[in-house]
Amino acid sequence: RIIMAQVKIGWAEVDMTPKKGTKISLAGQFFERITDEVESPITVTAFALESGNDQMVIAACDIVAIGTNVMDEVRNKLKGKIDLPLEKIMISAIHSHTSMVYDRKTYIGKEAGRNTLAYLQKVLPKDMEYQKLVSNEECLSKEECLNILVNAICKAVTEAWNGRKNAYYQNAFGRAVVGMNRRVCYDDGSAKMWGDTNLANFETLEAGNDSGIELIYTFDEDKNLSGVIANIACPAQVVEHRSFISSDYWGKVKENLRAKYGKHIQVLGLCSAAGDQCPRDMIRWVNPETPIDDPNIKRNNYIERRADPSMFDVSGLKVVGRRISNEIISVFEELDLSQMKSEGLLEHETFTIKLPLRRVTIADYNNAIEQIDKFIEKNRGRRVTFEDNAAMHVHSGTITRYELQQTVNTFDEEIHVVRFGDIAIATNPFELFLDYGNKIRARSKAKQTFLIQLCCGADGYLPTKKAEEGSHYSAYVSSGYTGHEGGDILVRETLERINKKF
Repeated sequence: RIIMAQVKIGWAEVDMTPKKGTKISLAGQFFERITDEVESPITVTAFALESGNDQMVIAACDIVAIGTNVMDEVRNKLKGKIDLPLEKIMISAIHSHTSMVYDRKTYIGKEAGRNTLAYLQKVLPKDMEYQKLVSNEECLSKEECLNILVNAICKAVTEAWNGRKNAYYQNAFGRAVVGMNRRVCYDDGSAKMWGDTNLANFETLEAGNDSGIELIYTFDEDKNLSGVIANIACPAQVVEHRSFISSDYWGKVKENLRAKYGKHIQVLGLCSAAGDQCPRDMIRWVNPETPIDDPNIKRNNYIERRADPSMFDVSGLKVVGRRISNEIISVFEELDLSQMKSEGLLEHETFTIKLPLRRVTIADYNNAIEQIDKFIEKNRGRRVTFEDNAAMHVHSGTITRYELQQTVNTFDEEIHVVRFGDIAIATNPFELFLDYGNKIRARSKAKQTFLIQLCCGADGYLPTKKAEEGSHYSAYVSSGYTGHEGGDILVRETLERINKKF
């Protein structure tokens, strides 16, 4: 039975930045980046909430994604050590590409680990294999980084839960332009992530963007501001190509809010449906300040624009952080604090849904084998590069998927739906394209709907039907485990669970 009861809130932040001088490999690109340089700390922030007979804890990690093995290890490690039902723990990622590579696994059927390069690595002759720049002895191993991440999450969750006290909260709404669509469509029906819009064949961006910021402000027993929850439809990927450790724009948001309100202020950054979003304006394209090892970023007919600073560099990072923090401050200053609440309904539901595995055709499978065979024959005698990996991953991933689909038809996903007062919170484990999030928000009966992607799993992109038809990275079959059929099921099931609570 759901009851209106006193709200108890706890916060914690745990630093997981490697010690000074310790090198790590950075996640999120096809090329290797090794560094011990720190632009901003990487952390795990946990928010604990209890009201009546229900609970929830949300942890946001400055990491690229949350593997199923992370969920398992955290819950196993906390078993018997915390008076919280372990299924009430939600762990999400801000999708930073400047955080550590760790031993991340997901489990679909008997497969452990989604590696789109698995087939290529299996068939490459020894003299062609990719050689790492730095040996494992010179930087933390994937296993060591996994241990750091799991320990940090466990500590943050425990401290937030054990530190909960009677509190107040007030939800609100803000608006700041951060995320923009990154898939460019052309007049032949094709699409491309990071596509060049300065071409006569450019037609449109594939989808829109969402500038809304869903906000919850929390207050301690004395009604002093203690933290902010902000839900934004944009991954933390401004400096994604750079070779330093960074919490991306969330680091700047924290810096700005703590400079204004005090070092004790906590910030829970949650990434909404944003699988096709980025912090860059594809129309008013601004080149990186220094070259980037990504062929998709290069522009042959670059025209200098009066627009944002480079959204590949720290200059852009500061602007995005300022836009978000300024809006959070502005909304807070206009709040009627007499409306803050100390009680609320809380209903937290954890369930699994079954989604269809997206399949490749026999023709695509045969073409992928042919393309890899041609690549090997053409390049015998030389080592493959990160550019080769980027070019061949789609073919290798197609073959890997073909092999998987012979034994797997569907798979289960952990989903959370929460009612908190007039707020709905819903999670998913994908890089979920914006249109799915729009469908959920538009039809949700809640006054405000928070969506958290890359939460409690890491199962790749979930593109729309239009994106699948346009193809390219993020919409390839191998870019994620399910396609638009799975997206439709996710939307319907999420809406049904939300609306039953209202």
